[in-house]
Amino acid sequence: MSSIPPSSVAEPALGARQLARGITATWWYTVTAVLFIELMLVVAWAGIAAAEDVSGGVVLFVGIGGVVWCASTLMLLVHYRRRVDSGPEAMWRSLAVPFLVAAAYGLTAGALVSSWQLAAMPIVQFFVLLSWPRGVRVRVVLAATLILAALAVVDSAAGLNGGLPWWIPVVYGALLPGMSVSSLWWWDVLVTLDRARASEAKLAATQERLRVATDVHDLQGHHLQVVALQLELAERLLPIDADAGMEQLRAARVSVDEARQGTRDLATRFRSVPLGDELANARDLLVAAGLEVEAAIDADADAAPASALGPVIRETTTNVLRHGAGRRARLLLTRTTDSWRYEIGNDTVPGAELEHDGSGLDGIRRRIEEARGTLEVRREADEFVVVVTVPAETEEGR
Repeated sequence: MSSIPPSSVAEPALGARQLARGITATWWYTVTAVLFIELMLVVAWAGIAAAEDVSGGVVLFVGIGGVVWCASTLMLLVHYRRRVDSGPEAMWRSLAVPFLVAAAYGLTAGALVSSWQLAAMPIVQFFVLLSWPRGVRVRVVLAATLILAALAVVDSAAGLNGGLPWWIPVVYGALLPGMSVSSLWWWDVLVTLDRARASEAKLAATQERLRVATDVHDLQGHHLQVVALQLELAERLLPIDADAGMEQLRAARVSVDEARQGTRDLATRFRSVPLGDELANARDLLVAAGLEVEAAIDADADAAPASALGPVIRETTTNVLRHGAGRRARLLLTRTTDSWRYEIGNDTVPGAELEHDGSGLDGIRRRIEEARGTLEVRREADEFVVVVTVPAETEEGR
């Protein structure tokens, strides 16, 4: 016996939704990281400008212009994310604005502060954030690192570093391209993993369809061939031996019934969901509705007869949502020596008229009787409980 913790996630669909949310969150982490790096650069250069005793207007331009430059970089990052779906014309239109802003800010601020590194840094950052092929991107990053480091050395030699040690702007300039590209690289890795997951899901669905088609073909092909032979034989026998001909017609009808039952069993087998997943889905649905759920599920729940208990779980969960008081619920599935016992209970509104005994419970009762099981319904003071027991030997009919 094992309990399902409230935080457990069982169904693949929910995992896929979480991965999609994770990709979106990673995208915003990437954007935040790049913009944070750039804003720190703007703050540093504004501090250097103030240390150089330039006018307040220059410091203000470096700060406000830097914020505008960072905002234009956001356009560049959005383009990076949508680069696969954009045509060439849309691509250059989306790149023109951030390039012009980067060039205008860099050249103007660099001239005002008399810094070669500041003049080149926004332009270099623009090219670093472009979507380059794999081999080209490495060379662009290396070139950008060397350019910024060399210009930092030139500024330090000319005394344009605000009194900082020469190695600080060198190190920061050298790290800027690598830090920016590493953020984009992490985003690319996650996108690649998501595409691989989607491709794997499509491949699995295709293989499942092929398996279903093969099984249906084998099943129907065999029975149809037998029916055709029996009808042909009946056609030959009827003129000379009516009894033998009718016997072949009856055999053909039996073969049709077998084909129909085989198709129904095949569809049931493919539609059935393991009981562990059914119960986890039911628990998650009740928790999402705001109920406090107690769930205790046997470790071998997937071996339970899903064809009998699966619809019961779905119907009783719907009843809890429709007719319960909406505070708490209980899900239990236990294995005895020769049977499975499923129990679901929920709180009720004191004094309210119970409506659980409608067509839903009638359908559950018919299904459980067909599976040679039992249904027990208990109405207590503040709780409504449904207990279903089915023989363990019905599991081969799933």
